[in-house]
Amino acid sequence: MLRYLPFLLVLALWIYAFVDCLNTPEDEVRHLPKVAWVFIVLLFGEVLVGPLAWLITGKVRHPAGPAPTWVAPDDNPDFLRSLKKDEPGTE
Repeated sequence: MLRYLPFLLVLALWIYAFVDCLNTPEDEVRHLPKVAWVFIVLLFGEVLVGPLAWLITGKVRHPAGPAPTWVAPDDNPDFLRSLKKDEPGTE
């Protein structure tokens, strides 16, 4: 079973790169037209040249934004203010 693992990993990368290439908008494709990238990924996918070329140079990658900061409800000033408004006798 383990001897099939390299083949399956290559196949998974090939499929991922192909689907990623098809779903990428035309204005985010670099260096070549999108159709050319699709053919490169398909023709050179078995030797990993096509998928790796697509993933490294073919698509504009956007850096990840900052992680959202989560504040516990008892530390959140907006939440505490909303509780004070809901208390009877305060308006």
